[in-house]
Amino acid sequence: MPKGVAIVTGGTRGIGLEITKALIADGYQVAAIYHGNEEAAQKCEADTGAKAYKLDVADFEACQKAAETITTEMGEIEVLVNNAGITKDGMMHKMAEENWHAVIETNLTSCFNMCRAVIGRMRTAGFGRIINISSINGQKGQFGQTNYSAAKAGMLGFTKALALESAAKGITVNAICPGYIATEMTASMNQDVLDGVIRQIPVARMGKPEEIADICVFLASEKAAFITGSTITANGGQYMAS
Repeated sequence: MPKGVAIVTGGTRGIGLEITKALIADGYQVAAIYHGNEEAAQKCEADTGAKAYKLDVADFEACQKAAETITTEMGEIEVLVNNAGITKDGMMHKMAEENWHAVIETNLTSCFNMCRAVIGRMRTAGFGRIINISSINGQKGQFGQTNYSAAKAGMLGFTKALALESAAKGITVNAICPGYIATEMTASMNQDVLDGVIRQIPVARMGKPEEIADICVFLASEKAAFITGSTITANGGQYMAS
């Protein structure tokens, strides 16, 4: 049965691409947001049928305009997946100020920008699904990632507060914290480092992007209507949050 429109930020590559594919398979029209990789965006459109929109999710006004354009061109937005993220790692005593702000703005402020752009119409419609892709490192911290860990931890508090505000309007807001997932990013890691990471994972493997995408599809569905303000941890047992 055809459904409404879903926005997936960072939706043309990696985990985001698999989320885009899974939502399309579940009947949604997907607006896949990307920032700079034109080749990946064109391939995503050709392979999935999604419509790619170029957008800097750290730009408030651009997010407002993009939501209006997507609504006009595709229809009412029912699902928002805040997946866009970057890393600019470095130890605190060496971290450049611009690297702090870039990560906070792209990973955390973007959640405000995108949610602010869609929440009003969701409230009016009496329905919405917001899914924030956080990280295991937002739960436990990570050496050399004070900026990234802070942003991803901030997403969890953001999720809980927005869930409280939105529940009475038929909108659920949840977060997913993936552990190490097999993507282009992890494929570029030194093999010895990667082997060391896998030794820390009780299931003895990295996750698959499709496994995160399947959680998104569930959280977007009516089956998850009683779940809001929750954090789903998907890391193979590497970090067991209570």
